[in-house]
Amino acid sequence: MAYIQGEPRNQTSLFPVSIDELIPADHLVRVIDAYVARIDLKVLGFDKAEPKVNGRPPYNPADLLKLYLYGYFYQIRSSRRLEAECQRNVEVMWLLNRLAPDFKTIADFRRDNTVAFSATCRAFVQFCRGAGLVKGDLVAIDGSKFRAVASNRRHVSTKHLKRDLEKLDQRIARYLATLDESDQSESA
Repeated sequence: MAYIQGEPRNQTSLFPVSIDELIPADHLVRVIDAYVARIDLKVLGFDKAEPKVNGRPPYNPADLLKLYLYGYFYQIRSSRRLEAECQRNVEVMWLLNRLAPDFKTIADFRRDNTVAFSATCRAFVQFCRGAGLVKGDLVAIDGSKFRAVASNRRHVSTKHLKRDLEKLDQRIARYLATLDESDQSESA
């Protein structure tokens, strides 16, 4: 009996699947896309929110912001990993319209727009409040207790540091004395 097999990699088809058909209607990337399309990047202070007339055109800050929001939701913190996601992840391909910026561009965007990122976070919280996703009526306090590594053996105080420094000085003195002894024995 044969196995279930997929299509051959080199087979072409009459009606290729579009990337839009691969992303469900209620997927997170559609929400990220709609949210970024709704905000004004110029007001938030993003660099290159208005492209210059001459020179090489930059990446749209909206696209790079979408990429960072995607990385935040899926816990991808590295610009190199975000670059890899652009080239292999269908969701990111849909989100960025198949753009694949390099890791340096991604990292520079974050570095150059730190103030705008915090403004975006504030705007996102306001958006969530306006949409009724966050009301702020309930405050919860977590009462979890964790065992910390704070034993007397691991606790470092000023007294312990002084004692360790004295021990270190003694070791250094012994080592120097050993070197002197070996020099004297060699010269004799």
